[in-house]
Amino acid sequence: MNTQSNAVPESSLDSQVTAPAAISATRPMYWSVRRELWENRSIYIAPLAVAALYMLGFLISLMWLPHSMREVAAHHPAPQLVELAMPYGHATWLLLVTALLVGIFYSLDALHGERRDRSILFWKSLPVSDLTTVLSKASIPLVVLPLLVFAITVILQLFMWLLNIAVLLVSGAGAATLWAQLPLFQMELVLLYGLTVIALWYAPIYGWLLLVSGWARRAPFLWAGLPALAIAAVEKIAFHTSYFGFLLQDRLIGFAARAFDLKDKGGVPVDPHFIPLAQVAPGKFLSSPGLWIGLLVAAAFLVAAVRLRRYREPI
Repeated sequence: MNTQSNAVPESSLDSQVTAPAAISATRPMYWSVRRELWENRSIYIAPLAVAALYMLGFLISLMWLPHSMREVAAHHPAPQLVELAMPYGHATWLLLVTALLVGIFYSLDALHGERRDRSILFWKSLPVSDLTTVLSKASIPLVVLPLLVFAITVILQLFMWLLNIAVLLVSGAGAATLWAQLPLFQMELVLLYGLTVIALWYAPIYGWLLLVSGWARRAPFLWAGLPALAIAAVEKIAFHTSYFGFLLQDRLIGFAARAFDLKDKGGVPVDPHFIPLAQVAPGKFLSSPGLWIGLLVAAAFLVAAVRLRRYREPI
C-alpha cells in the first residue's frame, strides 16, 4: 500500500516535468510565425510582385541603356555614381514603401481577423500563450518583412547589375567599367542598416496598430487613425499649436536625420538615391531619446495587446 501511494506523486511529478519540455520541443514561437506566413501570403507575395513588375520595366529600359551611358560617361565621377545608382535606389524605395503598406494592413488585421472569423476559439485551445501569439504577430512587420525585403532587394539589384554589364558589353558601348565600379556591396550594407533603423523607429506604430486590432470590433483602420487626427485637430483649435502633428511627422520620417549624416564633409546634401557607407551614423541613432522612448511605448502597446487577446471574445 505504501509503495502504491508513493508511486502516484512520482508519476504526477514526472508528467509535470515532461509537459514543459514537450511544449518547448514543439517551438511554439517558430510555428506561430509559420502560421502567420501561411495565413497571410501577401507578406511575401506583395514584395515579390512589386519586384517582378520593377524588373519588367527595367528590362524594357535596357533598350536605351547604351545611349544613356554615353551621356553619363561625360559627367563628373560623383554625379556619375548617383546616376548609376538611381535605378537601384528606386527599386529599394519602392520595396520599402511596399513593406510599410503590407506591415500596416497586416498589423490592423492580425488580431481583429481571428476574432472576426472566430478562429480565435481554436487557437486558444492550443498550448500557445497569448504572449507568444502577440509576439509572433509583432515579429512579422518588425523582423520578417525587413529580412524578406532585404533578400528580395539584394537579388533584384544583383540581377540588374549583371544585366547592365551584359548589355553594355554586347552593345560595345564601352561603359561597362563604370558599372563595375558601382559599390553594390556597400549599398546592400546601407540597406540592411536602413531596414533595421526603420523597424526600430516604427515599432510604436506597429504596436499601436496591433493594440487597435485587438480592441476594435469593426473598422480598425478608422480607429487607428481617427484618434491621432482628433488630438491634432483639438490641439490646433484650442491652443493654436501643432506639437502633436510634429510628433507624428517626426515618428514617420525623423529616423533619416538621426540614422544618417545627410550632408557630406563639404556640407553638400547627400542624394537619397545613393547614400555612402560613410554617412551611416549608428551612434547618433542609438543615442537618440526618441528611439528608446518609442521602444518603451511599443512595449506598453504590446503588453496591452496581450491582455486584450486574453479577455476579448469573438466578434
